[in-house]
Amino acid sequence: MPDQPEARILIIEDEKAMVAGLQFNLEARGYRVSAAYDGEEGCRKAIELHPDLVILDLMLPKRDGYEVCKRLKKDIPDVPIIMLTARSQEADVVLGLELGADDYVTKPFSVLELMARIKTVLRRASPESGDAATLHFGTVVVDFSKHAASKNGNPLTLSPREYDMLRHFAKRRGEVVSRDELLDTVWGYDSSSVSRTVDTHVAKLRQKVEDNPGTPRHIITIHGVGYKFLD
Repeated sequence: MPDQPEARILIIEDEKAMVAGLQFNLEARGYRVSAAYDGEEGCRKAIELHPDLVILDLMLPKRDGYEVCKRLKKDIPDVPIIMLTARSQEADVVLGLELGADDYVTKPFSVLELMARIKTVLRRASPESGDAATLHFGTVVVDFSKHAASKNGNPLTLSPREYDMLRHFAKRRGEVVSRDELLDTVWGYDSSSVSRTVDTHVAKLRQKVEDNPGTPRHIITIHGVGYKFLD
């Protein structure tokens, strides 16, 4: 997926004034923008267009943002999603992340903040030059260049962020990686962001790649510090 302004972005938001403002600012920066005003229309357009990124409001008519996120991550798992939420409770944010959202912005937000998040998510979804092309550990094989993975020879569905986490773990294999480092490198946040974000994604990644997620052999928790990757 391109880390370029011409990337196609789909906005799924029922507040038409907000959509108009976002569309104006995005198109001014060279992005191609489409919009949907309810959850059902959003699912349909996302599957038809397969955009490079989806901006998704949580509170939508017909089908809420959680349902839309779950559907999109099932049908087009490689599409990055930034959730917009007026809710500040951590539980709401964590639920969105558990369903596969790649980032979130809490309303009200600044346009500059959202643009920075969009650029970070698009960059994360693109292969990075200079990185190892593949990663092997246990029965898992990850091809970063093709965004393809398998376990025991069976296809494994990973989100763009999960590829990015594994890429960073591979760079630091055998070393302790703090939550703050992951937030900064993988999420593009500073340490003021909720640390539960990292733990939620690591737990979900373990469910996919570990034979026994309860007693992981590859992504090890270093209590009070962060994680260590062993292959």
